[in-house]
Amino acid sequence: MSPTRADLDKQPHEVARMFDAVARRYDLTNTVLTGGIDHLWRRAVTRAVDAAPGERVLDIAAGTGTSSEPYADRGIQVVPADFSHGMLAEGYRRRPDLPFTAADAMRLPFADDAFDVVTVSFGLRNVADTGAALREFRRVVRPGGRLVVCEFSRPVVPVFSTVYRNYLMRALPQVARRVSSNPESYVYLAESIRAWPPQRELAEQVRAAGWQQVRWRNLTGGVVALHHAVAPLDAPGPGAGTTGAATAAGSDGIPGDTV
Repeated sequence: MSPTRADLDKQPHEVARMFDAVARRYDLTNTVLTGGIDHLWRRAVTRAVDAAPGERVLDIAAGTGTSSEPYADRGIQVVPADFSHGMLAEGYRRRPDLPFTAADAMRLPFADDAFDVVTVSFGLRNVADTGAALREFRRVVRPGGRLVVCEFSRPVVPVFSTVYRNYLMRALPQVARRVSSNPESYVYLAESIRAWPPQRELAEQVRAAGWQQVRWRNLTGGVVALHHAVAPLDAPGPGAGTTGAATAAGSDGIPGDTV
């Protein structure tokens, strides 16, 4: 294994080291690899979070803070958190006004009920224990608070799904070699996307971690999915589970969205 490429067992120190190595050109590489559509996905997340003035947002796996900037620019309190010190340093270089915080998603350094919203974009897939992270998100959100997860998912059109898988395993690493500061890490990226659970399965994991009103909607034909949930008002505690099945929601209007 390359010293700057994580494996699918997702040891935290290996994943953090890998992201340290790609921090300098991370945002540029993502834009090139997605053909610029990552900006539309991030815009969809901002709309889904729907943060209001006076609310406090925790942005997990915020990397260089690109996903946090829309909230800060609107005067909303946002804490960009990540466990890659390289990403945090790059983010602080760009936006020293943001309170970048070193944090492990499975052991967050925040008090109970400290936030109104927790959001994570393209980062939950890199956590060693998804359930533990979802329970931690639940702990730091106030009763009635919200969760928004944006993650690569499973395309819902069979032909598109085949083309997408071929791109992930063949073209993506080749493109990354031209633009990334650590192209081998994008082999891990492709593998981790293929191993990630589909929309409904992730929704059930969210529900099992104690969240309610769990739903999702697909972006770009299911290449990416947005999962939404609400913390219960009666605060039964992380892992207690909730009643009712997770459901798909409507599209958010990005071209190519499907349900």
